[in-house]
Amino acid sequence: MNVTQTGANSATASGGGQSLDMKLEVVVLPVSDVDRAKQFYTSLGWRLDVDIAKDEQFRVVHFTPPGSGCSILFGKGVTTQEPGSVQGLHLIVSDVKAVRAMLVDHGVEMSEVFHDMGGVFHHAGTEGRVSGPQPEGRSYGSFAAFNDPDGNGWVFQEVTTRLPGRVSESDTTFNSSSELAGALRRAAAAHGEHEKSIGHHDENWPEWYADYIVRETRS
Repeated sequence: MNVTQTGANSATASGGGQSLDMKLEVVVLPVSDVDRAKQFYTSLGWRLDVDIAKDEQFRVVHFTPPGSGCSILFGKGVTTQEPGSVQGLHLIVSDVKAVRAMLVDHGVEMSEVFHDMGGVFHHAGTEGRVSGPQPEGRSYGSFAAFNDPDGNGWVFQEVTTRLPGRVSESDTTFNSSSELAGALRRAAAAHGEHEKSIGHHDENWPEWYADYIVRETRS
C-alpha cells in the first residue's frame, strides 16, 4: 500500500482517499532494574497504567506523563537494547522553569535551564549548551535535561507557540492547564492592546479571547 503525507499526523491511502492516522503512542525504554525504574517514574508524578508480570522472565510496566498522548513502557523481556541507551526523549512543556523547579522539589537531579549556542535545536549531549533560557523567549528554544537511574536521557523543551502545520486545522488543544493559562495571558495582553486601539472597553472579550487563542494555535 502506498501512502502520501497529507498533514501533521495523517496519511491518505493511494486512490482510496482514506485517512490513516499514525500516532506515536509508546516508547520502549531499556532498564536494568524494573522496580527502581518504576519508583523513579512514579516520583515524577506520571500515571502508572500497567504492571503485569507473566512470569519471572517477562514483565511489562507502562507509564504516561501528565497530558501526554504518548507513554513509556519498560520491563523484562520487552527490548534487546542496552539499559540507558535511549537518549533525546523530549517532553514538551509551556514553562520549563516551573517544571524544572517542580521536579527538583521531588528530588530529581536536573540540569540548569539552557539554550543552544546556535539558537535552534540543541546539540547532542552537552555540547553547545548556554546557561539560561533562550534570551528572546522564543518558542522551542529553552531546555532542561535529566536522566532516569539507568541513564536514559530526557529533555524538557519549552513550546509556547506552535509552528505552522503542527496543529490540525480542526483542533485547538492544550496539553496542560499551565499551557492554557499561558495562552490566556497572551490573549489578555493582546486584548489590552486591542482596547487601546479602539479607544473603549470591549464587552465581547470572551469571543475575542477565543478567536485569538484559536488563531494563535493554528498559526
